[in-house]
Amino acid sequence: MEKVFLNGQIVDADKASVAVTDSSFLYGIGLFETMRAVDGTVFRLTDHLQRLNTSAETLAIANSYSDEQIQQAIDEVLTANKLSDARLRLQVSNGPIGADGTAATNLLVTAAEFTPYPAEYYEKGIRVTLTNFRQNPKDPFCGHKTTCFGPRLTALKQAHEKLATESLWFTTENFLAEGSVSNVFLVKDGTLFTPPVQTPVLPGIARKTVIEIAEAENILCHEQPLQVADLLTADEVFLTNVIMEVLPVTAIEAHTVNDSKPGKITKTIAKKYKNCLKEN
Repeated sequence: MEKVFLNGQIVDADKASVAVTDSSFLYGIGLFETMRAVDGTVFRLTDHLQRLNTSAETLAIANSYSDEQIQQAIDEVLTANKLSDARLRLQVSNGPIGADGTAATNLLVTAAEFTPYPAEYYEKGIRVTLTNFRQNPKDPFCGHKTTCFGPRLTALKQAHEKLATESLWFTTENFLAEGSVSNVFLVKDGTLFTPPVQTPVLPGIARKTVIEIAEAENILCHEQPLQVADLLTADEVFLTNVIMEVLPVTAIEAHTVNDSKPGKITKTIAKKYKNCLKEN
């Protein structure tokens, strides 16, 4: 039976429950982090918690747990489920509002055995679609990993229906933003490009890792506004998140990238990323 951590206790997943007045249940006002544990250690946990805390403060979502308490909760969940290589999800939301208007934190941590994307995705690359949905820079939730995730899942479902793996989003001003569940990088003339966080896009943990790898490998990386022409004229395209790691894109709708083969720089960064996981 799967075990989860909920509000200070390890409980069976099928017995875990929160109040119907929880803000995430009622309004989608909550935050989550998807994390990767390797040999029992969460990859870049400090970065995940910093992002969570920043978003909680910005969006006024109660988080009464310290980083140390969350670390302990993660360790307890991994131990309870006898996992060392795992996919973890941490979720924070406002619980029932008291008579004095104070929100109580609901903290949920779950863990499942890590299942990688298919090996052929990395060998041959994937196809992505361009969603017609638009990312609004004026939306206060943009750039945060919130539980108001319906639009992303809808776009991803539409991509899957077209036999694509991911869907890419543009802003209402037609700037390239990100994937439904990923950050996006382009390679042009040996230089990396990615949309700036201020687009806004999620400040991805894998995104940050790739930028650091590029710096260490003396690969120029520019965070700058990009448009569809930049995407379609790129020599290489790849996506990142902590579960997919570095995933090459070899087709955008009907357009092929790099003769439908993963590029040299993409392969280099993917290899270095795996080294970072091992060294974490």
